[in-house]
Amino acid sequence: MKKFLALALTAAMTMTMLTACGSSEPASAEETEAATEETTEAVEETTEAEESTEAPAEETAEAATSEALADGVLTVGTNAEFPPFEYVGDDGEPDGFDMALVKAIGEKLGVEVQIENMEFASLVSSIGSKIDIAAAGMTVTDERKETVDFTNSYYEAVQYVILPADSEIATADDLKDKAIGVQLGTTGDFIAEELTSNVSQYNKAVDAVNDLVNGRVDLVIIDKNPALVFENKFEGQVVAVDGAQFGFEPEEYAIALPKGDTALADQINAAIDELKADGTFDELVKTYIEAE
Repeated sequence: MKKFLALALTAAMTMTMLTACGSSEPASAEETEAATEETTEAVEETTEAEESTEAPAEETAEAATSEALADGVLTVGTNAEFPPFEYVGDDGEPDGFDMALVKAIGEKLGVEVQIENMEFASLVSSIGSKIDIAAAGMTVTDERKETVDFTNSYYEAVQYVILPADSEIATADDLKDKAIGVQLGTTGDFIAEELTSNVSQYNKAVDAVNDLVNGRVDLVIIDKNPALVFENKFEGQVVAVDGAQFGFEPEEYAIALPKGDTALADQINAAIDELKADGTFDELVKTYIEAE
């Protein structure tokens, strides 16, 4: 279209130059050719300027889509040992709130979601290589932000302390120098390391609780929701106590992303906002979290 307009403008300007002086003598062939060349050059310069102006807009549109989604697949890493956010379902596949959330995000983004179940401690280091993102009830911490970026927070949580039903532990001071069980790489792990050197780390949270029941550790530090799940599972044997009683601060869950991939962060944040706006997010909370 631009070439057509340029040719039309060239022809119009040439005709104008030939007829502008109607009472004068006709322009010579040399003058007409020279005028035509000058007009064509001017139009070409104008066209090039327009095209260069449009280029940044095209580049911006292209940059708005993350390369992580270029293959039409979003590979999500998780650790299916953290109910109700992630666990192995009856079909043997990872299920839970986070898994349902990332699948809903995938639908919004128009990509297929593939879930990789791995050890929690390996998730952050696997982002950008084995997996695109990690969704695993992961708390946003300054330490993790040195390696990965995070989406906007989608859930506020607090650490709980799981104790034997007959335990006399009741204050922060009581936690010191106790044998503490934690899931490796979790916030509970970081807290325990500040309290004592006697920390037992487990790849699966349930193994920590089993050792608590069998007297091998004095307490387990873990997030609220899985703590309540374990309290129900080991009813009468353990009790889950709000971490606020021990001075633990609330924390934020978010999805971990490759460092510097702002396009992916923007796309996932927008998808989560849509899921909250259309009621899907609240339905997932009722199904997976409030039902526990």
